[in-house]
Amino acid sequence: MPISIDQLFYHPIKSLGGISTNRLRLSQDGPERDRHIMVVNEQGKFVTQRQKPIMSMVKVVDDGQLLTLSLGENSISFEWPDFASVSESKQVTVWGDELEGQLISGPVNSWLSDTLKQDVQLVYKHSNTRRQVDMDYGKEGDTTGFSDGFPLLLISQASIDFLQSHLDVPISMARFRPNISVTGCEPFEEDTWKRIRINDVEFDLVKPCSRCVIPTIDLETGEKQKQVMQVMLEHRKQGKQVYVGQNLIHRGVGEIEVGAEVEVLERY
Repeated sequence: MPISIDQLFYHPIKSLGGISTNRLRLSQDGPERDRHIMVVNEQGKFVTQRQKPIMSMVKVVDDGQLLTLSLGENSISFEWPDFASVSESKQVTVWGDELEGQLISGPVNSWLSDTLKQDVQLVYKHSNTRRQVDMDYGKEGDTTGFSDGFPLLLISQASIDFLQSHLDVPISMARFRPNISVTGCEPFEEDTWKRIRINDVEFDLVKPCSRCVIPTIDLETGEKQKQVMQVMLEHRKQGKQVYVGQNLIHRGVGEIEVGAEVEVLERY
């Protein structure tokens, strides 16, 4: 059975709901419209589900022109920013990286602040703003948006199925926030891949993805399910970290789609 893509996701706003799609267009920084918008606090520091689990429950709908955020019966829409335009800027921090964010104005900020019970602001990354990935794993010129560190994340469905087989609560691929889900391989077989090709685009698998509390959060209730972390600790702990999935750097631009074959070019 060939290895192939069975699901694709993008996440317009870092740490809010992801969107399942049949096709992803890859630009220099990764999937287009993936984590190029971010929630920051008054000091410009990024805010995620780690601090605000309720963010996991905020669903996002993209109609191409508008983004609609909803929580229960409450919703708000705003226009996609023009990533090539400059607005009022703010210095923002993502982990150890500091860069310039462009402010998104309008009532969406009040809506989010009320929802998170904290004063927050949406920012976007200008298309000319470059955020270099960790040079221990990438090359000069490898960039990403507001992701945790790399432009893409891949996980096999078999890996999630393995974790599910040791749990009595349902978990979904969406909790792990990948861009690419693949099928047709063994659980955690992706750990052995060094280089793959999908369509005409090659990808380097550069670093296992270390896991925090986010995959333990129930997307419907926002509650942390400790047993999910316990299973990951039992089966996926290496040193002081827990790993599920692989971070990717793409070597070129192009499109990938559900059903596309994944060719393993090199293994560790």
